[in-house]
This record gives sequence, C-alpha cells and structure tokens, in this order.
Amino acid sequence: MRAWMAIIGLACAFGAQAAPKVAVTDLAYEAQLEEYIHSVNAQNSGQSSMYNASHSSSYSEYESSKSYIEQTELRKFGGDIKGEILKTGMFQLVQGKPYTADAEEDVYDVIRRIKNGAFEGADYVLFGTLSDIDFQQDVNALDHTDSYSAVLGLSVVADFSLINTRTFEITSAFTAMGEGQDTKLVKAQDSRVTLNRPRVVREVSKALGEDVAQQLADQLGGVGPGQPRPPHERGKLPPDEPARILE
Repeated sequence: MRAWMAIIGLACAFGAQAAPKVAVTDLAYEAQLEEYIHSVNAQNSGQSSMYNASHSSSYSEYESSKSYIEQTELRKFGGDIKGEILKTGMFQLVQGKPYTADAEEDVYDVIRRIKNGAFEGADYVLFGTLSDIDFQQDVNALDHTDSYSAVLGLSVVADFSLINTRTFEITSAFTAMGEGQDTKLVKAQDSRVTLNRPRVVREVSKALGEDVAQQLADQLGGVGPGQPRPPHERGKLPPDEPARILE
C-alpha cells in the first residue's frame, strides 16, 4: 500500500510541468539626433606707447552639423507589462540583461543578444519594439461658457514577438497599444495650467501591459487579466479523485 502511494506521488510530481521562463525586454527604439557646433574665435593683440602704437586682430568662425542614429531601450513601460503577464499565471519571469549604449550588438538583433547570453535562464524572450509614441496637448473652448478644457494625452504603440531561445521560433506576435489622458477645466483668466504628466504615463503603462497580457493569452490559450480562473489550478494536474479503500 505504501509503495503504491509513493509511486502515485512521484508520478504526480514529475507530471506537473512548471510554467516556462520568459525574459521581457524593454521597448527597443532608435532616434535620429542632430548635433550643431558654432565656434567663434576672436583675438586682439596690440602695443601702445607715447612714441609707438600698433594693433592687430584675428577672427575665425567654425560651423558644422551632423546627424546620427542612437539605439537604446525605453524603460518606462516594462514594469506593468511584466506585472500583467504574471497575473495570467502562464509564465515565470526572469531578468534579462538591459541594453546599454556601449553594447556591441544591434538593439534589434535579438537573436544575437540571445546567443551572447543576455537572457540567461529564459525559455522565451518577449521582444518589444516601439512603433509610435505621441503626446497631444490641446485647449478647447466649451460652448456657451467662459471655460476651456485643457487636455494632455499620450498614445504608445509597440510590436511584440515571443521567441524561443533554443529554436528561435516565434510562437506569438502582435501589436499592443496603451492610451491615457488628463483633462482639466480652466477659466479664461487662468494664465497657467499644469496637467498631470506622470499620471498620464502611468495610465498608458497600465493599458499597454493589459493589452500585451491579453493578446498573449488569446494566442497561447491562457487566461487573460481580469478573467476568472478555474478553481484549484495546479499546473495541469488531473483533478483529485475521492478516496477509495483498496482491498
């Protein structure tokens, strides 16, 4: 009897598969920057006395401009993406190596980053790239009043791919979006309006994380955020059976 129960326990232990480990990157993006230099060099030299006076001057001016591409990662929205993924219970999360300015690889070359050990211990990498980010600030008059509505809005769109770190297969791909805004009513005589930019960014981050988690659940068959989970979910173990007396 005891041997039989031990065998059942071992079978259940090895049959329960742990959730795969995923590393979530910050949003990769590149920006074109302009550098402008304007230098003026003026020098005066002279000698003056009662009997002799001389004076000389030199002037030079230098001007140049150049543009270059900077690659980096946007780190503002990663926390809520990770938090919403954890809520689904589909994955365990591991911390990957952030991309830095002195990195030798391209920020978009996620395969090379995987091979170079940037996501050690991860079964998958959720690689996100920033597609568009847009701040909008408007002041609109309200009809039949002396008031105005001041609006600060932010929209973020990003593309995501879930990549197997062993086979480099893309198992899920989608575009996610987050939006948020802050609105205040002001009078015509109000000279300055301060809108809550941090709150707008927080709303966008939350909405983006929820969209990412929901689309992962939709494509991979998991439970999305805010949806009820089956009771006593235990890693795909079979349901408990009522106790029986073995004869």
